[in-house]
Amino acid sequence: MRAKKTIATLSIAITLLSLSFYLLDRTAGTSIPRSNVLNGSVKSAGGDVNILLLGLDSRRANDGSDLPRKLLDIMHVGSSSQVGGYNTNTMILIHIPADGSHAVAISIPRDDYVAVQGYGMQKIKEAYGLAKYDSELKLIKAGVQNPAREQQSRDVGRTATIKTISTLLNVPIDHFAEVNLVGFYDLANAVGGVQVCLNHAVNDSQYSGAVFPAGLQTITGAQALEFVRQRHGLPNGDLDRTHRQQAFITGVITKFRTQGLFGDIGKLQNLLNVAKKDVVIDSGWDVLGFLPQAKALTGGHITFHTLPIAGYALRNGQDVNIIDIPTVQKYVHDLFYPVVAPKPATSASGATKSSTTKAAKAISTAATNNGANGNSVDGSNIPCVN
Repeated sequence: MRAKKTIATLSIAITLLSLSFYLLDRTAGTSIPRSNVLNGSVKSAGGDVNILLLGLDSRRANDGSDLPRKLLDIMHVGSSSQVGGYNTNTMILIHIPADGSHAVAISIPRDDYVAVQGYGMQKIKEAYGLAKYDSELKLIKAGVQNPAREQQSRDVGRTATIKTISTLLNVPIDHFAEVNLVGFYDLANAVGGVQVCLNHAVNDSQYSGAVFPAGLQTITGAQALEFVRQRHGLPNGDLDRTHRQQAFITGVITKFRTQGLFGDIGKLQNLLNVAKKDVVIDSGWDVLGFLPQAKALTGGHITFHTLPIAGYALRNGQDVNIIDIPTVQKYVHDLFYPVVAPKPATSASGATKSSTTKAAKAISTAATNNGANGNSVDGSNIPCVN
């Protein structure tokens, strides 16, 4: 039986609201743990911003200590801090154009088979854990104790993951936000439940613990974690789980908009407490300056996609996703930096000629066949998913 894995994409929810904490106190932004791994890195040009959201599948707190056994049992994620390792089972790259127009979010499937510097071809989710493990061994030998050892080795893992994704997609990464496993549980409770919708009833009590009826419903706490962790029993496995994560984000964004969480001081304080304990962001992120963009995103100016895959294969005894690098790079580039098409030409007979390119058709086909769903969030619709 595969280890029960993955943390939900709460990253966007915690990140976006943590960036509004200056409404409470101008020192709130500095109270969220920071990392220097992006210092000196290449940045986006022209004022665009690319934000990488990471969900870390670790059963440890940010200081390296074990999570309480009782909490692990409540979350239905196993009874050992060794379960899950340090895989980044949630990876979402958000592109925010400088002109403030519609943002794009791309989910990166965790089993994509890619080159990780120093480790050869690996599942992309394993870059963090492989690099962290080797770093930790060196730090132990050097006598470095926790929490410093945990922080330093996690920074090595973050660096490996960020470099792998930036190289794979051929885009710079300007900011990142990392959330640990318990952060999702804490966030779901802090916002008081999130609405989601399922096409069919599910019963995955053996693995994720997900047992839900079909239709619109409100989930919170452990239920939310179960909702986004389920992959067994879903038609497309991990790709459907990616859509679950996107659906959860949509529900969170909808709640922010419809219930005015930005103006609720009590709930903002609860969210700040979660961010201080469970989130790490890069040291160069000006959270006060990002506040207008955060409000725009929670207002619905974002569309979700999933990076296309070329097929499935077995490598070193593991199921992996095979991807075509030129295809995924063009896919990302066309979404992040779209070229405005010229107005259709009209012939003498009045017939309009199509300006759709072969490349655009190829991207559309890849999106349809490989789970790049293009779900748009307008702040009011809750999409139903498998």
